Amino acid sequence: MRTLLAACCVTLLQPGFAAAQGAGPSGSDTLFVDVGSTRLDGRVFRPHAARVRVYVDGELTNEWTNELTLADSAGRPVMQWVTRTVRSPTGVTNVLRQTYDAVTLAPYTFHSASSNGAEIDLMLSGTEVRGTRRAANDTTVHEVGLTIDRAGFFEGASDLVPVAAGLEERLVMVAPVWRYGMSAAEDRVFTVVGDTALVVEGTPVMAWRVDEHRRDDRSLVASWYLTEERPYMVYGEVPLPDGRVRRMTEVEIPLGRE
Repeated sequence: MRTLLAACCVTLLQPGFAAAQGAGPSGSDTLFVDVGSTRLDGRVFRPHAARVRVYVDGELTNEWTNELTLADSAGRPVMQWVTRTVRSPTGVTNVLRQTYDAVTLAPYTFHSASSNGAEIDLMLSGTEVRGTRRAANDTTVHEVGLTIDRAGFFEGASDLVPVAAGLEERLVMVAPVWRYGMSAAEDRVFTVVGDTALVVEGTPVMAWRVDEHRRDDRSLVASWYLTEERPYMVYGEVPLPDGRVRRMTEVEIPLGRE
């Protein structure tokens, strides 16, 4: 099979194993990973910057940059991610800053500030979430204080989890994810389908296809194409409720460009 996505600058070549139908955990082949698990090792991620472009129906709809730096916080190694949206369908720009444990990927801080005045500033410790929020075009700052049922990995960075766990053919892993606004963490099932040769914006890449499903209803969340080298996620497909597909390309850019 050869699929050409000219608008996205992606060519898929020599696809690996077909996606498992109704992907889900099965016996000893399944790895269960919780926040803080020693099975994860985020030290595979090295400082870098990358540009992500998002296409729907062949049209560029969104673009942002990711920048990763490593640091030390109170004696523990942390990774600091800065995401800057430079193009969006609404015209609103945003800067998102996140801090994770550099080994376990446990989330510590989340700060999102948009050009329309919306802002969320959170600190996380296990199941405790504390901070503030302000709606768009509003001056009122609200306190945030909640306890979730269990710690979860940030949903917007779920593709980091299988890379930190180790990409192995046919590996299935289950991990909880959470985002602000969710009342409880949600189990996601990640299935390493196989390796695929891609050409992403003119550059040949070998990547592992990893399908992410919700565990409760087995619905497909995304198909990620991941590597163990920068920028780690090189291509992604996210099904939309209306049947269309959001397609993402990611390429490395010079660190400190933004």
